[in-house]
Amino acid sequence: MTRTLLLTRALDFAFPIVLLVLVVGFAVASPGFLGVSNVAGILHSMAPIATISAGMAMVVMMGKLDISVGSIALVSVGIAAVMMQAEVPIALSLLVIVPVGVFLGAVNGFIVCVLRVNPLIATLGTMIGFRGLGNQITDAQVVLLPDALRGFGNFSIGPIFLDSIIALAVLVAVDVVHRRTRFGRTVTAIGNDEATANRIGLPVRRTVFLGFVMAGALASIGGFLAAGQVGAVTSFLGRGLEFTAVAVVVVGGISLFGGRGSILWGVVLGALTFEVIRSGLNHIGANPYFYQLISGLVIFVAMYAAALKPGKAGT
Repeated sequence: MTRTLLLTRALDFAFPIVLLVLVVGFAVASPGFLGVSNVAGILHSMAPIATISAGMAMVVMMGKLDISVGSIALVSVGIAAVMMQAEVPIALSLLVIVPVGVFLGAVNGFIVCVLRVNPLIATLGTMIGFRGLGNQITDAQVVLLPDALRGFGNFSIGPIFLDSIIALAVLVAVDVVHRRTRFGRTVTAIGNDEATANRIGLPVRRTVFLGFVMAGALASIGGFLAAGQVGAVTSFLGRGLEFTAVAVVVVGGISLFGGRGSILWGVVLGALTFEVIRSGLNHIGANPYFYQLISGLVIFVAMYAAALKPGKAGT
């Protein structure tokens, strides 16, 4: 028992140590890496994916997956951008973003909870379908945001960008929901053993449905943050973010089998690890394709570490 506990503890601290080593290594290789502007830039870059990953983490905590979040980001922000282009008031257009994300998340929840389709298969289908819808809405063209919004993505309070503050607020809120509410405890119970959660009378289907709704809502917010950083909505918005979000969750120590992990700590650790690698490689002038290789290696190591842990994630 002691040996198992020691192994679990060692694996829990593995990626924080890896992140620390990466930061020190890049700081030595490039003195400007730990400069205030670059650190703020790293937090700025990770804001959209951290927001989307918070919703993904809640779904993963239940032992489910939602790989449609990138496409939800495109549809929700695409609708708002087209409305703005049609001279609908900006405030009214912005109010549409989250409800669209909620609705699309509810579609996923309905397919999974009512139609009983496997979550991976269900959201694979909606990922493709929603992206087609998003491209139809935007005509697969670049839709520029109004001048009043183009500066939003680069607005800062001191050295800290506003979207970094928004992302942190989202992470704290989701973490509190997970740790301090009945809904959050039910999420963990479902992840640990869905059959047992059903037997003791927990609202399993309703909780899973709401988890997908939350993932959709946060995907729409993350999509808006991503669009704000470039000042436009393109057909590439959100593409690949679903897989990056899964990678962030895994690297952050949240078990893909559900029931284990911390949303705040896990998402911050995972998103920060990938952004540190990206920024560090850019600082030392590495080939950009090398980032994909390193990221893939990090994901593999994280999955292998999860497999070594005892319990559901273990062998």
